[in-house]
Amino acid sequence: MFDFLSDYDDPSLLGAFWTTVQLTVLSGVGSLVWGTILAAMRVSPVPLMRGFGTAYVNIVRNIPLTVIIVFTSLGLSDIFGVTMGASDFEVRGFRLAVLGFVAYTAAFVCEAIRSGINTVPLGQAEAARAIGLNFTQILRLIVLPQAFRSVIGPLANVLIALTKNTTVAAAIGVAEAALLMKEMIENEAQTLLIGAIFAFGFVVLTLPTGLILGWLSKRLAVKR
Repeated sequence: MFDFLSDYDDPSLLGAFWTTVQLTVLSGVGSLVWGTILAAMRVSPVPLMRGFGTAYVNIVRNIPLTVIIVFTSLGLSDIFGVTMGASDFEVRGFRLAVLGFVAYTAAFVCEAIRSGINTVPLGQAEAARAIGLNFTQILRLIVLPQAFRSVIGPLANVLIALTKNTTVAAAIGVAEAALLMKEMIENEAQTLLIGAIFAFGFVVLTLPTGLILGWLSKRLAVKR
């Protein structure tokens, strides 16, 4: 029943899902870094930074992910000549896809972290200012450590959504799971079986992530 899977060695089923995992991990790390910077901008006392962070989040969240991914490929690569340090088409497409996912997902990471920042009692920041700490020190030493502990659950939801969103990379030819599924459905008659295989693959990727990070969220929750 599964004999047709042996016909797909480039990429193989496991290879396609490994590309999906790589997209998720690299985009997740990049989104966490950029999203944290955006969250710091959104609560910054500097109006210009606060305005940029607010505008970025509101604009990017309302643009379809497919548009962003296609723009990173056709716009940045074909029009502006951005190669991301890669001459190979597949490597360049992969890196541009990561860039697009980071740009998009960071907006959601930012809002999750900002909600965590809002849970930190204002008195703690005021006490820190009273002993001479500046905004950056307050954010780094007092606010963000507590904020991250309170938003592990929401960040887990963002990571799960990112894992599923990686299927959009098929639009620019990245050899991940969705592209292989499309090729299989076009060439094989077992559409339901193929769909079930790939659906199960994504459940295997996302379910443990939700369970582990959910447990971690309860374990590290800040006691108020």
